[in-house]
Amino acid sequence: QVQLVESGGGLVQAGGSLRLSCVVSGSIFSLNAVGWYRQAPGKQREWVASIITGRSANYADSVKGRFTISRDNAENTVSLQMNSLKPEDTAVYYCAASTKVQNYWGQGTQVTVSS
Repeated sequence: QVQLVESGGGLVQAGGSLRLSCVVSGSIFSLNAVGWYRQAPGKQREWVASIITGRSANYADSVKGRFTISRDNAENTVSLQMNSLKPEDTAVYYCAASTKVQNYWGQGTQVTVSS
């Protein structure tokens, strides 16, 4: 079992920055990938960024150049640094982790970007 707990969401003006953190606990040695997803009101959940173990990070085109995902294995955390935020970035952001057989999700943290 893997548990994910996010923090760091909030309200920010357009052009501002926020840093989301996700504490990963449990069977972390079995993880193949960690990442972030988001879901805006009335829309489907969409992939934002991810790191596959042993490989470089990947980003959705909509956030490339503005967001940076990082993984700290010593602290068992996954972070998402979000810069140059836009109103369209407003969503609930979810931390995610996957093994070969199962996906895990955090409870989500709200990010609101005002214009």
